[in-house]
Amino acid sequence: MKNNRRNFIKKSVSIAASVSIAGLSSGMADIPRRTKENSAGKIVGLAKDGGMEFSLALFGFDSPRIALAKQMEVFGAVSSVRNSGELKPWDPKAITAAKEGWEKLGMKWNVVEGPPTLGEKTKLGLEGRDEEIANFITFMKNLKQYGGVDIICYNWMPVVSWFRTKMDTVGRGGALVTSFDNEDAKKLPVTEHGQVSKEILWKNLEYFLKAVVPEAEKIGMNLSLHPDDPQVDSIKGISRIMTSVENFDRMLNLVPSKFSGLTMCQGNFSLMGADIPSLTRRWGKAGKINYVHFRNVQDLSGQVPSTKFTETFHDEGQIDMYAAMKAYYDIGYKGPIRPDHVPTMAGDNNDRPGYSTIGTLFAIGYMRGLMESIQKSARKA
Repeated sequence: MKNNRRNFIKKSVSIAASVSIAGLSSGMADIPRRTKENSAGKIVGLAKDGGMEFSLALFGFDSPRIALAKQMEVFGAVSSVRNSGELKPWDPKAITAAKEGWEKLGMKWNVVEGPPTLGEKTKLGLEGRDEEIANFITFMKNLKQYGGVDIICYNWMPVVSWFRTKMDTVGRGGALVTSFDNEDAKKLPVTEHGQVSKEILWKNLEYFLKAVVPEAEKIGMNLSLHPDDPQVDSIKGISRIMTSVENFDRMLNLVPSKFSGLTMCQGNFSLMGADIPSLTRRWGKAGKINYVHFRNVQDLSGQVPSTKFTETFHDEGQIDMYAAMKAYYDIGYKGPIRPDHVPTMAGDNNDRPGYSTIGTLFAIGYMRGLMESIQKSARKA
């Protein structure tokens, strides 16, 4: 019975992917916008998703998630640009091809996560960083001009990026979730770079921002720094600095600009001890939130920042998700928002932990339910 169910789901996903190419990819679909206000400024109609851009992380044009995204009326494509033959990712032809590829599939490319031109040379201050930064600036300019994308989500986690000590922790009902325990991480050997101090990372971040932010201002590119994940002191000898709200405030003041902002990754900021709705309102009103990762977590350490935690379903972690979504709505946030780090549910494989297709379906449905409830409440007020 279980095998039959799995086969049915796999077959359904395969069919959905075929439909994506054959029948549903005839250009960008119009997303309904029905927001209206009366003379008193009260909402008298509903806009799809409160005017926000519900989006998904997509890892290629052949992903079955594309068909499912459009069936859910989720049209935002979060993706990067990879090397293509002799073309570099910052080449106008490579960027144009990526934009046209998403458009042919009926998706709007709205965020680049993990820019392909920002690596260890820049973050560690190694030889060749000026060339890497110059390529980043070229990428920014061409991405805006040829790709129509004005948000770049980047991080300051050299060598060891997003990290978990376990990728298949058993969660609710047998679903698989990712988890982290710093006691296990401390047992891991240092990298070939040895011990890297926080002072070095701060110095290199300031160097990068001073070079890049003025160029971002010229073209209107929104730089969105993602918090360190996990937000612990160090991993494998590499220090971490984007681990607290205070440090983000410090970063925002290094080179103050409306185009130097952040990615509001709820899970990380919650594990830093922040109240997500309050923080959203503070940074949102200051115009610092360019992009949102809507996810939930559970601290298991009792420490701030957390040293042991697990990912959860959107409806069971420590964050008040209704209050969080209402905060985005109240500040008038209209940018991209996507579910992140969902559980791997029955019928799906765990090949890409945190990005289960069925788990994503649950997350989008939950997010849309929250938004509809919030809008209807606002309508009655």
